[in-house]
Amino acid sequence: MISTSDFRKGLKVEFKGEPCEIVDFQHVKMGRGGAIVRTKMRNIKTGAVLEETFRSGEKLETPGLEEKTMQYLYAQDDICYFMDSDTYEQVLISRDQIGDAKKFLKENMMVRILNHKGVPINVEVPTFVELAVVKTDPAGFKGDTASGGGKPATLETGAVVRVPFHINEGDIIKVDTRTAEYIERVK
Repeated sequence: MISTSDFRKGLKVEFKGEPCEIVDFQHVKMGRGGAIVRTKMRNIKTGAVLEETFRSGEKLETPGLEEKTMQYLYAQDDICYFMDSDTYEQVLISRDQIGDAKKFLKENMMVRILNHKGVPINVEVPTFVELAVVKTDPAGFKGDTASGGGKPATLETGAVVRVPFHINEGDIIKVDTRTAEYIERVK
């Protein structure tokens, strides 16, 4: 059980049978009444954000979450296949369930899969990934300056990110998967 006094950003709790992550919270002391805790939570399964108010000292269940590191094998139709490196057990997860992480999945990549009561609910790719640029405009056109701008580039996984003008097809770049932003060119 988790008390409202233990709330912090990123804490995972179970609310109404669903695993949630606390995005923001605020302890409020009302005049003569007891203190309350206003909370903003994100449902881990659906991504929906909900706001709830709890009485101070109220307790919530700890969710039955288990995190496993698995290897992404391949995708067929709308199903992605992952393998546990220790037991060689394969897990199938639909592309819809993976969400935005699917834009950065590369074969043989190690990812973290979050399970709720034995059912996979979330796939987390590494924060930074190195991917090859497969399509972008050539360098050296009007507006090609050192200080600003950029151009769209399609990566080997199908993701489109904005890159500086000096990046060419075939270059390998490092991308931040949280924001889908270019970080640097890899030598």
